[in-house]
Amino acid sequence: MSCNTIGIMSKINEINAPNRVLRVLGCAFALITSPSLLADYEDGVNAAFKGDFETALHEFTVAAEEGLDLAQYNLAILYFTGQGVEQDAAEAFRWTEAAALQGHVAAQFNLGSLYYAGDGVEADTDKAVEMFEGAARAGHANAALILANMYADGELTAEQEPGLFASLSRYLSALFSDEQASNDLVLAHVWANVAIANENSEADALLVELEGRMSAEQLSQARRQFAQWQIL
Repeated sequence: MSCNTIGIMSKINEINAPNRVLRVLGCAFALITSPSLLADYEDGVNAAFKGDFETALHEFTVAAEEGLDLAQYNLAILYFTGQGVEQDAAEAFRWTEAAALQGHVAAQFNLGSLYYAGDGVEADTDKAVEMFEGAARAGHANAALILANMYADGELTAEQEPGLFASLSRYLSALFSDEQASNDLVLAHVWANVAIANENSEADALLVELEGRMSAEQLSQARRQFAQWQIL
């Protein structure tokens, strides 16, 4: 594993700490049509808040098997952290993927982390970036910050960009510079701004560090690219 890879994993691990608190997304309750399904999930949440993770595991499993993304997301965290159940990375991956495929943004970010680290699945940087990008586009600030760091550290390059900025990056690069390192810093700056736009305070320091490494031409390119992203 390269030094850059270790650096990115440390940043991901800081965000996905094992002692993370189960997050209750109350705004999603209105979308649940089955009262019994909601009751199972709420019972799981209440149990988790009391530290009764075995009961939480049971209740989340019932709701997760019925297809509730919130339950799938939280069940995956229990398996990943080993709370109320023996740690099982494969099960953590299975339930994280299930929630992510339903559009659960935090699950998409976690799925990217699992793909990146190879936890419960074969490591796949391309899939990790795809998941981080999807989450970032949906407003997940930490996903945007991870992408910014990957570009800034030289682990990800403009040629590997799988989605949102691919064609735009090639177009702007042709206008300004063909130097790969330049493209990487530009995309790092863009993703850092995405993170800041989604209220991630850690991205401010990264942006300052990036701007100290960039030329006026690169800064101009990055600002144009971010501006175009905002109106896409």
